Amino acid sequence: MTLNIPLTGDTLPPQAHRLIEAVRELVEAGQGSVALEQPEPEPALPPVAEPAEGGVEVRLLTASRQVMLDGKLLPLTRLEFDLLLFLADHPRRVFSRTQLLNAVWGYEHTGERTVDVHVRRLRVKMGSHLPLITTVYGVGYRLSDEARIIVLPHE
Repeated sequence: MTLNIPLTGDTLPPQAHRLIEAVRELVEAGQGSVALEQPEPEPALPPVAEPAEGGVEVRLLTASRQVMLDGKLLPLTRLEFDLLLFLADHPRRVFSRTQLLNAVWGYEHTGERTVDVHVRRLRVKMGSHLPLITTVYGVGYRLSDEARIIVLPHE
């Protein structure tokens, strides 16, 4: 028996580790095996044109989990930060509410409108002058092409 679980990203979330361990235990009870394989990298996307100078810039400081909006500290909740970071890590990709619940919240048994509430709160905190998250009607959400977000992992 072969079970492939495609996972993306450099590090696995705790939920993925628990799933892998549970599958490993089930396989050991039978006669199967578990092997982890790295997924093939996604094709490279064309380079993004730099946003026009003078716009508002958002810096995500991942080590301290802080967000700087034009040099000022912006207080975000844990889930708002995680949602913004997830979208910034996946530019130009549209995600359904269910995909965002799985990726950011780690589960999908809560209502899908939870995502709408968090997106709305992020938009309010960022201000109307900053296009950040775009709604793709009938599908979900994506990071706006005009968003100037810089992810700094070690600051």
